[in-house]
Amino acid sequence: MEPFFRSLLAGALALGATVANANDIGPLVTTEWLESNLQNPEVRLIEVSVNPGVYERGHIPGATNVVWHTDLVDPVRRDIASKEQLEGLLRNAGVNQDSTVILYGDTNNWFAAWGAWVLDVYGVENVALLDGGRKLWEAEGRPLATSPAALAAGNIALKEANTDLRALLPDVVAAVDAGDHVIVDIRSPDEFSGKVIAPEGFKETAIRAGHVSGAVNVPWGKAVQEDGRFRSPEELKALYAEAGVDGSKPVITYCRIGERSSHTWYALKKILGYDVRNYDGSWTEYGNAVGVPVTNLAGTVWTGQ
Repeated sequence: MEPFFRSLLAGALALGATVANANDIGPLVTTEWLESNLQNPEVRLIEVSVNPGVYERGHIPGATNVVWHTDLVDPVRRDIASKEQLEGLLRNAGVNQDSTVILYGDTNNWFAAWGAWVLDVYGVENVALLDGGRKLWEAEGRPLATSPAALAAGNIALKEANTDLRALLPDVVAAVDAGDHVIVDIRSPDEFSGKVIAPEGFKETAIRAGHVSGAVNVPWGKAVQEDGRFRSPEELKALYAEAGVDGSKPVITYCRIGERSSHTWYALKKILGYDVRNYDGSWTEYGNAVGVPVTNLAGTVWTGQ
């Protein structure tokens, strides 16, 4: 066999093997894996970035743009996207029933993790995060494109929302009263103590400072390495066990608006396999609610400033 055709055959066999294994990748994919699978027809790549213009300035080739502010939330109700809204979005992104969906984004993959959580609520299988997100992909000098992906419409059909995968305000209050959950506040220590109500520069806030009574504080950033990739499962298990989160009780995660807590939800549920719900109402809802138990260690009082 001529060397050219031998090389061509080897490449085809390698691609076939890659395609066959596309649904066996686990909760995270590496930048190396993704770059080698950019032409894989079973892979659908979705960017969920929160900063305007990021996708347009350059995105991973083949990625479809999903806007967190409008695409993954209900535009009228304070809620996640409806089944019909999300199903149409995914079909337009070329997602089929048997596709492997890879999510990534800016801001440490917070909003990509939110996307993964919403997909989980609607029963979408074969979903993974690009470990390290845009930050690592760009740092490694990997290819970027500026033209939107042109994909044939997909045929995915979503299940009804599984409400057991989501914590609402009454669920959190009941968990506080019963003491039968571990509630993980993943905000900064200053937010947790009540020294600040929200990080500097963020407008979404609450009337009260502090945290959900009984919650433990494990800031989301402790779960990642300097380059943005998650720590190893062994390191994650030790990190959370130190705070009393060992999988022996169901877990509820929360932050300020639900995006950082989605990142921790992903670590605890998808990487460690714990029973975890995300409370997307988070502190902007809880800190404004009437009659709920709050612990304010710093004693900060909201003044409207």
